[in-house]
Amino acid sequence: MITMTINGESDPNHTSDHILDWLEDTISFLPSFFDDPYNNSTTPTVSDITEFQWWDQDDQDLIINPSLISPTTTTTTTAAAAAVATTNLTNLPPAPPLNSKKRKSPNDPNLETVLPLTNHHQNQQNQRRRLVGTTKKPTIKSSTGNSSNNKEGRWAEQLLNPCASAITAGNLTRVQHLLYVLHELASSSGDANHRLATYGLRALTHHLSSVTSSVTPTNFSSVAPTSTFASTEPRLFQRSLLKFYEVSPWFTFANTIANSSILQILSQLEPDSSSRNLHILDIGVSHGIQWPTLLEALSRRSGGPPPLLRLTIVNSNTDHQNYSTSSSSAPFSVGPPGDDFPTRLLRFAKSINLNLQINQINNHPLQTLTPQVINTSPSETLIVCTQFRLHNLNHNNNNPDDERTEFLKFLVKLEPSAVILCENDIECSCNQCGDFATGFSRRVGYLWRFLDSTSCAFKGRECEERRVVEAEAATALMSEMEMNEGREKWCEKMRGLGFVGEGFGEDAIDGGRALLRKYDSNWEMKVDERDGCVCLWWKGQRVSFCSLWKLGEKC
Repeated sequence: MITMTINGESDPNHTSDHILDWLEDTISFLPSFFDDPYNNSTTPTVSDITEFQWWDQDDQDLIINPSLISPTTTTTTTAAAAAVATTNLTNLPPAPPLNSKKRKSPNDPNLETVLPLTNHHQNQQNQRRRLVGTTKKPTIKSSTGNSSNNKEGRWAEQLLNPCASAITAGNLTRVQHLLYVLHELASSSGDANHRLATYGLRALTHHLSSVTSSVTPTNFSSVAPTSTFASTEPRLFQRSLLKFYEVSPWFTFANTIANSSILQILSQLEPDSSSRNLHILDIGVSHGIQWPTLLEALSRRSGGPPPLLRLTIVNSNTDHQNYSTSSSSAPFSVGPPGDDFPTRLLRFAKSINLNLQINQINNHPLQTLTPQVINTSPSETLIVCTQFRLHNLNHNNNNPDDERTEFLKFLVKLEPSAVILCENDIECSCNQCGDFATGFSRRVGYLWRFLDSTSCAFKGRECEERRVVEAEAATALMSEMEMNEGREKWCEKMRGLGFVGEGFGEDAIDGGRALLRKYDSNWEMKVDERDGCVCLWWKGQRVSFCSLWKLGEKC
């Protein structure tokens, strides 16, 4: 465990407008919760992240380097080829030799496409048609707009999922055929379908290499792996994380709801609780980004900040060098070596006269945590904030449901004032995903929603930051985790252990709605009245949920 602390001494050079001075060598301006036009209360609920910029003093194009942006317009012939590839996927003829080559579109040097039907390439296109058993070119709808739920527009899934089913069934001839089609259509710089095909192809070939030698998956690994969070250099990691939080509510939404609920819980405690220390157990994926706005809000409370804020951060225990194929940590949970965000948080806390102590728990699996490791105290207010980590508790155990339940029992032992649980919201009625094909299909659906929303968030532009966050999300395909725990199942677990759902206050609800107004109109927020969960949706599909729980009499 690593412990870092500061005292509450005043900094004479403090300027409260510099909200994110905790970023090393970076000046950042984050508008206060109080400036939000939709919030007239004194309780901060949402940070305005579309009207400010993060930038480096030595590098003014920190967010998006124009030289890195390239158009990602997909040609009509590529869409037609995709449509051809997704029809008549049964009874495929033998695959031809792997001698066809993808060429670069003259309109985009970074975009790999299928060439138009010129005389020079007529034979190559006819070969592709014979591969999928048809010469008809049906129309295919774009993967943008409201076609997210239209299976006809999501051709990558129509190739990846049958391929996974063929692997499960042991039909290696069909596997070889589908891998070839995926190889022809995959592109790491195309639209969401092309990118999904790329990451799915890589995951399938990785899986095949571990289960059989009958297929030579190395023949299809045409795209070099992209840097993930753990393998990129710290400054690019910071830029990628900040830029993603700026353009997408994927995690910002949960962070905003969680921060508002922490303030809500503090306001409900006894009047003398203002003299108690506050202890937050952070089991999340924010890498410190979540906390500056909360620290500022605590410093501005009418009753003053807590005498001491203890922030205990449970880091992932994954080996950084092997994370690209690791299955032991949730996506986004592992940062690169050398990313020292606790020091930046401490510096920021000092600038606003907040007494902050940070305890880091490294290389300690969640399953082995104990109250002694967390080091709780009866004299403090403990709030547990767990975000997008618990769904990955399914390793070294034949029943992942037991591991998740056991960890929730551990949280009961801590006797917290509240537990904030934010997780992926998966529609699933089974207890376990079962075979490889079923689990892989759910992970593909998760990644499709991520890539589709990210494409809109970056407006189709190519940049380093986008590549890093998408590659990090794609590690879910390599994972062994079972994404079969939706909102209903998590709530059932919590109620079964004696937790009682606590509805979010108006500040949190209004703040969530105000936040989504700053993003793409396809984002939607819904409230589950039974347990008070706040849910995030993308194009009519469930993405994540936030819930607030207190210990009931049963606990």
